[in-house]
Amino acid sequence: MKTDDLVALLSTNLEPVDRKSVVRTLYVAIAAGSIAAFGVAVIGLGFRADQMTARALMFLAIKLAFAIGIVGLALLYLTRLARPGGERKISRGLLVAVPFLVIMVLAAVSLGSAPQSHWEKMIVGDEWLECLLSIPIIAIVPFAVSIWALRKGAPTNLSRAGAFAGLIAGGVSAMAYALHCADDSLPFIAVWYGGTIVLCTLAGAALGPRLLRW
Repeated sequence: MKTDDLVALLSTNLEPVDRKSVVRTLYVAIAAGSIAAFGVAVIGLGFRADQMTARALMFLAIKLAFAIGIVGLALLYLTRLARPGGERKISRGLLVAVPFLVIMVLAAVSLGSAPQSHWEKMIVGDEWLECLLSIPIIAIVPFAVSIWALRKGAPTNLSRAGAFAGLIAGGVSAMAYALHCADDSLPFIAVWYGGTIVLCTLAGAALGPRLLRW
């Protein structure tokens, strides 16, 4: 077959590429990972005993707002990073730091309005170790499905894509864990929720180049 004939054959019956297929795959994967994370948290840890009290509901709303803000902003970046050269279409991703900054400011205000003798209890709480372990463990499933979805695309900055996948997984896991967590203070949320989500992000950045390699 001549070159011209081969080119003509390859150029027949061309169909436009569905540019939104990767985005849809990511959304579906993160939704499935979220369902799995909530299932693990509810079955493995259970709901907190005083879930329906006014104080519990207020702090649950704060925890969920913090985590949902992170996931929502990170997902905007990840949908672009899933495509080749997507990192050139976004800034450094500093917008995702906004929820962290907000919760840190609120935590500082909360500490400033309380006696110093209460600070340790407000920061450490009773479940710091459980939080430190549970959020990264629960995040494994949403991280895995996010990586699977990213592999359907063609990310070229593997470390950054992995970091945002880890950030989303950590945020989803924090939402699920919040249903069980009975430690209610803004400093606790800032340190242990924020800290474990950052750990998930760093783990994603480290694993991204290996798991997303073409």
